[in-house]
Amino acid sequence: MKSLAFLIALAAFAGPTLAKLPAPALSDEAKAKAAEAAAKTAHGGKVASYQLCQSMDKVAQSYYANAKKGGMDVKPPLPTAPCVNPGPFVYTPSAPAGAAVPAPAPAAAPAPAAKK
Repeated sequence: MKSLAFLIALAAFAGPTLAKLPAPALSDEAKAKAAEAAAKTAHGGKVASYQLCQSMDKVAQSYYANAKKGGMDVKPPLPTAPCVNPGPFVYTPSAPAGAAVPAPAPAAAPAPAAKK
């Protein structure tokens, strides 16, 4: 019973302690990998939407064909946007902000005039 109370107290105090830890600083390479993973995920969502669109069109065509065979009077389908194939995944990383524009060279200071 004492060990259970100890574990509950430990869990109660450990949660807030861990929540206050600062987020780790990500390197440029880790940020690039995260950006690529986000792009892959977004493309996967587009592919899933395309596949869902195709399957809905196929089901609708099948429904209308079977309804006509059965002699049902069906209204024409509502016009919808065509399914757009997102194509294969191609990732083009954006250039880092610091590397896009090179720093200008400092201007040379004028030479001091010689005194006579």
